[in-house]
Amino acid sequence: MTHATQKTSSARRQWAEGLMVFAAVTLMIAGVLDIFRGIMGIAEDDIFVTTRDYVFQFDLTGWGWIHLALGVVAVIVSMGLFQGATWARWSGVAIASLIIIANFLSLPYYPVWSVVMIAFSAFIIWGLCVARPTEDSGY
Repeated sequence: MTHATQKTSSARRQWAEGLMVFAAVTLMIAGVLDIFRGIMGIAEDDIFVTTRDYVFQFDLTGWGWIHLALGVVAVIVSMGLFQGATWARWSGVAIASLIIIANFLSLPYYPVWSVVMIAFSAFIIWGLCVARPTEDSGY
């Protein structure tokens, strides 16, 4: 292997590891924020706005439990990403996708926050799908 090839391989490995760490940190933050949002929904806090004519009408407490569960799973998966577990990459994409869906469906209750969480989750999916880990990097 030439010096230039080793340098390119090292740069790719660092790029993949950096994206994994980015995705893990972002998923951890999204999970913790979803846990807080779930607690607010369960407590039926007055922060949430209710809209009468929305196609997807759900009980606010039910949304709280959904967001709480998604947040807990997101935090667990992010810990797996920090360890470099392969299952965590695929689970991270799946949980981030579910967070996007849940936030889309709860847009009328807290629209700005839902859009922020959708953007966070999109960056997580991007980070997990773009990185091309090598066999020797552990990611």
